Amino acid sequence: MAGVANIGNDRNWTGHPFGQANWYAFGRLAWNYELSPAQIADEWIKQTFSCDTVLVATTKKIMLSSYEAMVNYMTPLGLHHIMGTGHHYGPAPWITNAGRPDWNPVYYHRADTVGLGFDRTASGSNALAQYAPGMQQRFQDVHTTPEAFLLWFHHVPWNFKMKSGRTLWEELCYRYYSGVAAAKTMQQQWNTLEGRVDKERFKQVQMLLTIQVKEATWWRNACLLYFQTFSKMPIPGQYEQPDRTLEYYKGLHFPYAPGNG
Repeated sequence: MAGVANIGNDRNWTGHPFGQANWYAFGRLAWNYELSPAQIADEWIKQTFSCDTVLVATTKKIMLSSYEAMVNYMTPLGLHHIMGTGHHYGPAPWITNAGRPDWNPVYYHRADTVGLGFDRTASGSNALAQYAPGMQQRFQDVHTTPEAFLLWFHHVPWNFKMKSGRTLWEELCYRYYSGVAAAKTMQQQWNTLEGRVDKERFKQVQMLLTIQVKEATWWRNACLLYFQTFSKMPIPGQYEQPDRTLEYYKGLHFPYAPGNG
């Protein structure tokens, strides 16, 4: 097994206390690839914080739900590479001026008035030809492609009926809003652990989760407002509506973000 880790200037290397769990998981899987995420999380929590049963159970819930939450509020349904140029900080699915076509987010999501997603089947780029025959057969058909990879392999109409019964546009909204809701739930769960974690680390994670909720909302609003310019469909009324315009999000700049040379 091989991995790459970018170490910053933080004294604990990862900046975020929970970022260290990723390194621990890599090392454990290098020794035993059959370990489950729950087993690894249990080990890491007990070695990092304590064996307090409430702390372990609550923290494990946060950790095991964190990946899906992030996918939903950043790149649901197989979307990919829709972040800001260079620094990769924040959403920017509208970027078109990178140095070459496949550095641009628009290259990867292919949003238009018809639908969303990159056709990698025989009718598109045919990147699917690189896969094993059984996988080719499965992913060639939009109806048998797992929804987690749907927009990676197919350009899907906005009114396409998903397994949930929602249209693609409705499902996209649902996923983005679910991601933000999950980030808020993680924040609430962590707050219940006050007194079970030392004050310094409790406050640090609490502040970082506050930032995460804010940035999850930013990703959701910016992406949906942008894709809405193509779908021409409203964000369903049961959801909290974005409080900023697309122009506001496009106007954000981060000259001091790491990687913004």
